[in-house]
Amino acid sequence: MIRMLSAGLISTLVFSALELGGQTVQPGVSTHTVQCEHRSHDYQFFTPDSGRLLPAVLLLHGAGGEPNDLMEPWLKLARKKGITLIALSVPRLLSYEALAPAIFRCVVEDARQMAAVDSSRIYLFGYSMGGYLALDAAMFQSEYFSGAMIYANGLSQDHYWIVDHATRKIPIALYGGDRDQVYPILGERRTHDFLVSRGFKVHHREIDGQEHYYTPVADWVNRDAWDWITRQQ
Repeated sequence: MIRMLSAGLISTLVFSALELGGQTVQPGVSTHTVQCEHRSHDYQFFTPDSGRLLPAVLLLHGAGGEPNDLMEPWLKLARKKGITLIALSVPRLLSYEALAPAIFRCVVEDARQMAAVDSSRIYLFGYSMGGYLALDAAMFQSEYFSGAMIYANGLSQDHYWIVDHATRKIPIALYGGDRDQVYPILGERRTHDFLVSRGFKVHHREIDGQEHYYTPVADWVNRDAWDWITRQQ
């Protein structure tokens, strides 16, 4: 699968939390627009130290969400651990999936113009729909991304074929609630078992009493996922 990338940059620094183009933007977070795959893509950006070589996480929100849905819950850990965050605005379009892995790489490369990012430590974190797309990127861009962290999603059985496109098997962390009615925990269990059977290193945690929503468990999930995935280098 061949995907062509093109990039350009329009950026606006935001100094206080506000609504910008319908998005909530946290203090210290900037907003940017880049051209990838012949379309404009908006994202939010945060780095605790633009001059130091740091790991980065591309954050992918759920269907109907916005970048701040993941940016805000990740900020505390990013400041503490020294992590650059890139939170992309993901459209709810079926046509987006085929282009998503290339778009994700293009967006990260654009963000690297503003901060020193360690190319060996670029990760994905996706919630719900964003988790599904993160798994796509983990396979189609496995030489670029170093690991994927997924909350409330997994691989559908008719999508297992994408693992054949992974040129390396990056670590994958899976999280979900045992009361999730949107994406039942059985899907994550199957994803775990399938990926392990194909030689992937997988960390799977089920959360008792938790439903589909990410925010109530975000702090714990973020810490656990980050601690695990950064030990897999």
